[in-house]
Amino acid sequence: MTRRRLARWAALMGTLCLSACNNNGTQPARPPTDVVPSGGDGQSWYFNNPLPTPLSVTVHDAGGLPVSGAVVMWTVTSGDSSGAVNPLQRTTDGNGIASTTDSVGSATIQRVSASVSGVPSPATFTEFATRPDTSGAVTVGNNFFNPDSNAVQVGSMVKWTWNPGGVAHTITFVSGPSPLPAEVQHSTGSDSVMFAQVGTYGYHCRFHSGMNGTVVVVH
Repeated sequence: MTRRRLARWAALMGTLCLSACNNNGTQPARPPTDVVPSGGDGQSWYFNNPLPTPLSVTVHDAGGLPVSGAVVMWTVTSGDSSGAVNPLQRTTDGNGIASTTDSVGSATIQRVSASVSGVPSPATFTEFATRPDTSGAVTVGNNFFNPDSNAVQVGSMVKWTWNPGGVAHTITFVSGPSPLPAEVQHSTGSDSVMFAQVGTYGYHCRFHSGMNGTVVVVH
């Protein structure tokens, strides 16, 4: 065998060995050493309703890299028995992230932990809850709604009052649980809508672009 062929053979064998020793080019599984909150902590919402943003954590190894395939266990650690997380168990994705939906109960403060076997300290979340309003009020100005977002308890009325001035505006619902409320149109005076279904209702003025609002209806 010539020297050139010997060098090529050695290089080929080295490549095959490296591939075999490195599990076909992939890194071996790394044990998790840390779990930290990555979303959803510190939300303020309403009693007996799911939080608008899921709780999420990221699991890291000792080098700070994300660990996929780690099993995260979610637990409500304080609050009341009506608070709950779903699912209770979730496996991290390729970015080391796992999430769950948290429904706050009737306590003003609820705490949740996310733990991983072998990791000494869980990630912790603190959420806050209050009672939703039982009515809402919106001023209809020239090209604006004030406020442009309301949150009310299901079965509540929201009242829109038009500023005097002779400019016509509509309350035209474009999204939300079916059937949508009927369109309301005025230039002065007021009108009210009762919301019987939980959900997020979007509306706008049909005459003025960019004049938008929402009503969030909760339990």
